[in-house]
Amino acid sequence: MAEIVAETERLIIRPWRQGDRDDYLASCNNDVVTAHLGGPASIEDVDASLARIAKSQDENGFCFWAVERKQDGAFLGYCGLKPTNLADSPVEGEIEIGWRLRADAWGQGYASEAATAVLDWAWANLGVGRIVSFTVPANRGSWRVMERIGMKRCPDLDFAHPAFPADHRLSAHITYVAERPRPA
Repeated sequence: MAEIVAETERLIIRPWRQGDRDDYLASCNNDVVTAHLGGPASIEDVDASLARIAKSQDENGFCFWAVERKQDGAFLGYCGLKPTNLADSPVEGEIEIGWRLRADAWGQGYASEAATAVLDWAWANLGVGRIVSFTVPANRGSWRVMERIGMKRCPDLDFAHPAFPADHRLSAHITYVAERPRPA
């Protein structure tokens, strides 16, 4: 795989490297960053997640790639694509765009910048008509990124996340969709 998947003015979106695991654990697996995701994961869960990321890259040619800041080479988190695996949900079988950045990278436009580059990559490399993204209604920062990158809210695709009981604060998920741009 190429060393760089996508590049923006300030960011490099790239495959994961060996040293990224420790940076990821230190900066993206904490109470603040995972507040809307169920809280920090165990080291075993993180390793399993990274194994799924590697498997997605091998099998699909895409995954949740590492995001690096050009200015200083700092690992900021991830942004990328994956096939949804939410059986019996309205997004089952869709391609999802997602991101997770360390808290000190929030509010600087990095998530929108990375997600725009990933959407551009998807339109150039995947034959799909749309890309979905979803989060809990309380995750205002995430759904605002979805709106900034041109995704539209689709209430008919909202669902209860199967990882949480129906009455749990993280069960209800709202869904946004990016439609493939029409040729000019």
